[in-house]
Amino acid sequence: MIRTWARRGGARRHAARARRAFVLVLPGLWVLGVLLWDLRSAAEGQFLQLLAAAPAIACAGTGRRQCVVLGGLCALLALVPLGSVDRDTHVLTRVGTCCAVLVVVGASYLTAGRRLRLLRELERTKEVATAAQRVLLRELPARVDGIVVAADHLAADEAATVGGDLYEVMATRHGVRVVIGDVRGHGLGALGTVAAVLGSFREAAHDEPDLSGVLRRLERALQRHLRERARAEHPSSGGAEPENPLSEEFVTVLLVEIAKDGSVRTLNCGHPWPYRLSREGALPDAPGEPMPPLGLFPLPAELPVMDRPPLPPGQAIFLHTDGATDARDARGTFFPLPEALDDSVRAARDCRPESVVEGVRAALLRHAGGRLSDDVALLVLCNDRLRVPANAAVAPAMRGRVRAGRPE
Repeated sequence: MIRTWARRGGARRHAARARRAFVLVLPGLWVLGVLLWDLRSAAEGQFLQLLAAAPAIACAGTGRRQCVVLGGLCALLALVPLGSVDRDTHVLTRVGTCCAVLVVVGASYLTAGRRLRLLRELERTKEVATAAQRVLLRELPARVDGIVVAADHLAADEAATVGGDLYEVMATRHGVRVVIGDVRGHGLGALGTVAAVLGSFREAAHDEPDLSGVLRRLERALQRHLRERARAEHPSSGGAEPENPLSEEFVTVLLVEIAKDGSVRTLNCGHPWPYRLSREGALPDAPGEPMPPLGLFPLPAELPVMDRPPLPPGQAIFLHTDGATDARDARGTFFPLPEALDDSVRAARDCRPESVVEGVRAALLRHAGGRLSDDVALLVLCNDRLRVPANAAVAPAMRGRVRAGRPE
């Protein structure tokens, strides 16, 4: 698969170079075509006005000032009478065409300069957005307290590298704690809510002894953020407390805690349930209906923290946002996530989270044709805490099941 994608990438690069080369010579081809058409036509000089389009074609094609100037020079040189043509024939036509070429060259030159400035500004904006993403949705370490981690994020907005999905994995004294969530909407508009939720989780994960306390901290942080946004969007209120601030804003959240002994606890607010990954494939781990997303309703007095089956060495948990299941192809068919997970797990053959994430990502982009309607976050956590030497004797209960931290 890697070689196939490499070949496709090389073919795309060659095609891009060919397009750039064609665009560079296009103004010259236009001038040559106009001259041949004029020479072969009985009404000589009537088609020379078309030479004024050469600088405009150069500006639209490359946007470089040098190309605009060269296109204008070619058009002006083409106006020089050649051969036995009477120099006094169609003088007014040639003078008018020359003036038109000069005007178009000047306008195209100014347009090309503005275009280059806008492109440089766009590049700087993308650099700032990428830096913001690295700070906010920072790159996860490959290993967190014996848990091998792999994650990926795909933004639906082509103009932004950040989106409305969030995830974080942290090692605490209570175990490895994980959050994955999805803010309503995508792109830069959801960035503030993502920052509020992630910032609260990074503090609460260390302070709160139970997942219910972490979730309540996230709810308070979200409500605080929404109130501040409502005040900023309605300055006429004079700083008064809004009655119903941004009632349509909400965040789906899934909290996961993996203790030292491999026991797993979860707390779900409107988020898709995870999958259990083993050598046999992927199985959904859905113990029941989740609570409503954060922001729609207040949390109940008793939060249903669920104890899930332990995560033995060599097994993994796959977490995702609903952008993965909502992706459609050209025919409107939803992305078959379970099948893609099974194929990725069997292709990896062992506990390799990065291989599973890469396989699902590639299958998702193929299915959607490279165009996503929503942000997508993928996260795999593999228990690799137990490491037994290959030649060491293992306990009878474990023999044949775990070797060097991986299932046999």
